[in-house]
Amino acid sequence: MSDDNPYGFAPPDDRPLTYMQRIRDYYVTLGFGKPYEWAHYVSAPFTPMTKLLNEARVALVTTAAPYQPDAGDQGPWSAYNSKAKFYQVYSGDTAVDHDTRISHIGIDRKHTSQEDSGTWFPLPMLRRMAAEGVIGEVAPNFHGAPTNRSHRTTIETDAQEIVARVKADKADAVVIAAN
Repeated sequence: MSDDNPYGFAPPDDRPLTYMQRIRDYYVTLGFGKPYEWAHYVSAPFTPMTKLLNEARVALVTTAAPYQPDAGDQGPWSAYNSKAKFYQVYSGDTAVDHDTRISHIGIDRKHTSQEDSGTWFPLPMLRRMAAEGVIGEVAPNFHGAPTNRSHRTTIETDAQEIVARVKADKADAVVIAAN
């Protein structure tokens, strides 16, 4: 705080990053011809929980990709890496640790890093929550959702596959870690 700023307010130029517009602009530079359009709805379906959270089986869905050693740099400060993308829904055993990365995601790499895997793959936290009784249990599998920028493929193929897998795991709730 100072005499000219007695309340400690942030300076006028300290405002949220305009990442949505940056991504729209970046989409054009990738050669798609028009800005990216996020899928959004006027309303969203909601299904109330039928169990208490501490009795519920919770599934994890992530857009993180399994680490691929032959796909180039995928480390914490790597550049965007399309070689690390995946195009099919995948699943993994939640009882074991997994090395997932987000170098294939279009994020603001100037202001963020890829250092904390808990932000895109919170499986260890879900296990801890189950052990502490916050949630009933972690579903036996987690599921990877491709990020190939096609609304049609996402809605008609990938989402349908993920829903089927989550249902097969008998999950009561889903945590979605979209990056």
